[in-house]
Amino acid sequence: MAVAALLSAQTGYVLAQDQGDELKRLKQQLQELDQKVRILERSKELEAETAEAKAKTLPTVNLGANGFSLQSADTNFVLAFHGVLQVDNRTFFHDGGISGNDGFLLRRARPILQGTLFRDFDFLFVPDFGGSTAQIFDASMNYRYEPWLQLKAGKFKTPIGLEQLQADVNLTFNERSLVTDLVPNRDVGFQLWGDVAGGLLSYAAGGFNGVGDARNSSNVDFEDHRAFAGRLFAQPFKNSDTAALKGFGLGLAGSFGNTSSNATSLPNNNGFGTEGQQAFFAYTNGVVANGDHWRLSPQGYYYYGPFGLLGEYAISNQRVSRGPTFAHLEHTAWQVTASYMLTGEDATYGSVAPKRPFDLSGGGWGAWQLVGRYGELDVDDKTFPAFANPAASASGAQAWSVGLNWYLNKNLRVSTSYSRTDFDGGGQATGTTGPAAVTRQPEQVWLTRLQLAF
Repeated sequence: MAVAALLSAQTGYVLAQDQGDELKRLKQQLQELDQKVRILERSKELEAETAEAKAKTLPTVNLGANGFSLQSADTNFVLAFHGVLQVDNRTFFHDGGISGNDGFLLRRARPILQGTLFRDFDFLFVPDFGGSTAQIFDASMNYRYEPWLQLKAGKFKTPIGLEQLQADVNLTFNERSLVTDLVPNRDVGFQLWGDVAGGLLSYAAGGFNGVGDARNSSNVDFEDHRAFAGRLFAQPFKNSDTAALKGFGLGLAGSFGNTSSNATSLPNNNGFGTEGQQAFFAYTNGVVANGDHWRLSPQGYYYYGPFGLLGEYAISNQRVSRGPTFAHLEHTAWQVTASYMLTGEDATYGSVAPKRPFDLSGGGWGAWQLVGRYGELDVDDKTFPAFANPAASASGAQAWSVGLNWYLNKNLRVSTSYSRTDFDGGGQATGTTGPAAVTRQPEQVWLTRLQLAF
């Protein structure tokens, strides 16, 4: 019995010792495994940190409805590509047999290149291949010290007309109103500008070569004089808690220049055009701009919910001469444009973003906008008969338009409108082109457009 008990005790001791050794080995293996896991986890952390650090040095690519852009990791360098394509149709009714005004046309075809260098320096380059000739519309550089203090140089829009300053892709109608006949388009110069207090007040003041009404600069100057232009525009309730006041804006713009006996400082195509882009007034051959030229344009808009209203007035006072005869001619124009978003989107001076973009499978039909406009242009009575033929050119025009815009999505838009322009005077001279033919009857034109913008 004693021997058996002793053997049993020894066996138990050996087993316990073996189990203890096994537990030690297992514990050691677990420690080694835990160490390996920690090493692997740290390796993954290091890889993630390396990848994150590398990502911070790589540029980012953005593709979307707002265009295509490349941006450096520190956002100090940006290169963006945008584009505008507008394909129009113009159909005139009861036009007295004027030939060549109906048809399809490539109204605008513009690749747009813009970007930022070293954080504060912006650039913009916009050629246009629409119409009959290719030309450079915008070519400018801009230094942004702060949003309220910026300096722009190059070729860009002169800061006067409210509708003229609105982006071409955001126009309510296919063509701008009669007021645009009396303000300059793009010119070469320098401009100090900015937005104060987040846009409560915007200002612009610059010196330019000086161009005639509705003209684009030819990129070079043609005389030694300079023109000066400026604009103040206030949105006093932009940050108000009252929604009905936030969309109110009011401004005043003007310019002053001087020209020495130069025909290129007269209005575009030597006269004024209708909303259908036909000339209803032209100066007589031999008339030149010769002296002071000043403009003044009070302007404003109001947007509240789906409703929008834009109005402006323009005065263009220019000294002209024909031989020994001269006069200070003061032409005036005004217009009011109203719009209403039928599908409930907010009306805006900028771009419209449909709540439900067009998608047949998803039931989206885009955004629909009803628009209307009335405008008048009055030619100074002193213009006739010394500087224009009263039998051919009208002394005034009154135009009203109605239309419908369909925004399929943020990039595609279809527009259609009807415009009628009545004329005062003219219509008595012979001829099949120009004011002599256009003013013989009211202009009635149906305009349509398919627009792609990104």
